[in-house]
Amino acid sequence: MFQVNYHNQYYSAFGDTTKSENLAKNLWCKKLNHFSPTTICGAAEKVITESDYLPTLHKMLNACRYVGMPAGLPNPRKAYQEACNKISPKADQKWSHPAVYFAGRDAGWHMLANGIESKALPVFSDIYQQYCDRVLAGEKFIIEKSGAVPELPELPATKKHNQQQVDSLKKLFD
Repeated sequence: MFQVNYHNQYYSAFGDTTKSENLAKNLWCKKLNHFSPTTICGAAEKVITESDYLPTLHKMLNACRYVGMPAGLPNPRKAYQEACNKISPKADQKWSHPAVYFAGRDAGWHMLANGIESKALPVFSDIYQQYCDRVLAGEKFIIEKSGAVPELPELPATKKHNQQQVDSLKKLFD
């Protein structure tokens, strides 16, 4: 498909020798082997319709991820916004896909809630992409719901307990 569509660029890149073409094919096969043939062809068609230039391997990998992405997996930006906006307990919330939850957990809920987007989004996106790749490979993720925290009876502290707490604080600052 690329040879026909990007004829001049293709021959500039690979020349008339098959050696460099075979090296490129071997590299691409190694990097794209976890995608189905249907996904790879769909990604190639996507690249051809959107680009005037012969794609790099990186661009092809991203196109395969986009084409092969299962329904329910949001793009990294939407996943980041979802992870930032969910309330605690996080495991008990309804997520568009478990990969969003796990990427948020691994990136760190505190960083997502308090960090600036220009620093937090790239960290989250890298982790999220790894989970997306695992989903594309067929891995299933299940979020374990947090158990309900038992209610503790509200008993007022005794004067003796309060005094002990004050004394221990005084020792800390002496």
